[in-house]
Amino acid sequence: MFRPAVLLLSFALLSPAATRPRIVGIANIAVKVDSLDEARKFYSGVVGMAEAFSTRDPGIEGPLACFKVNDRQFVEVSPTLKGDEDRLIRIGFETDDARKLRDYLASRGVAVPAKIDRDLNGNRSFVVKDPDGHSVQFVQYMPGSVHLRDTGKHLAATRISDHMLHVGVLVHDPARSDAFYKDILGFRLQWKGGPTDTKFEWISMMVPDGHDWIEYMVRDTKPTPQQLGVLNHYALSSMDLQPVYRTVVERGYKPQREPAIARDGRWLLQLYDKNYTRTEMMIRKPVQTPCCSPNLDDVK
Repeated sequence: MFRPAVLLLSFALLSPAATRPRIVGIANIAVKVDSLDEARKFYSGVVGMAEAFSTRDPGIEGPLACFKVNDRQFVEVSPTLKGDEDRLIRIGFETDDARKLRDYLASRGVAVPAKIDRDLNGNRSFVVKDPDGHSVQFVQYMPGSVHLRDTGKHLAATRISDHMLHVGVLVHDPARSDAFYKDILGFRLQWKGGPTDTKFEWISMMVPDGHDWIEYMVRDTKPTPQQLGVLNHYALSSMDLQPVYRTVVERGYKPQREPAIARDGRWLLQLYDKNYTRTEMMIRKPVQTPCCSPNLDDVK
């Protein structure tokens, strides 16, 4: 679990220096649904991703259906949702050295596994908890894993996007989240804003060695399950949302709203699976000046 800053500092002073390996981008998001058949209608039938293979997660009963965004990014779905529980299982980031990252996090006072071996899918990975209790996985794709064996396969022409730009999670205290994601992991600010110019409810922090990001969805009250599905989400990139909108409508899905320019100056379109988990479509480059703060995006 995450430890207060004072304990982190004292642990770091007593521990040998460790260097953080690269964290290069988003690897996955895993969510629960109550019906895999309904999930397939959405993630394959509407979003257009191929169901490539099954994965295993030590904290989840049974296999997860793995829908493929690209060869290194995946949406994993488990039909184990019960009642009003949180739909989010985990978010995942790719690293080039999971063992060194484990050692680095241990040196900064983060609770980590005693050792890292190949996981149930053949990769090196481990999970930690962030300050809000979300499971955060770091994965190093390994030769022979179910993911790399599928390289070049199941890249469906029906996909409405081939890149996952960001994942979003509920955050109660941005300062505590910054102590983990910014101060320890090295994430950097891209943009922050909210419904008013002085209320920052959406804070985008880019991975240290790439251009994907995590979005803090800041709330100080307990959300409903439907609201959690909106907050704990993922976003896919597009160059033009109008054809995406027409495509999903032709596939039998009617978005609640047509594409629109949001307060960050970007075109957005919102889609939801049957259990409320949000798939956000986004054009990365703003077409209007963002509200609230400058956009510090440094993607080339």
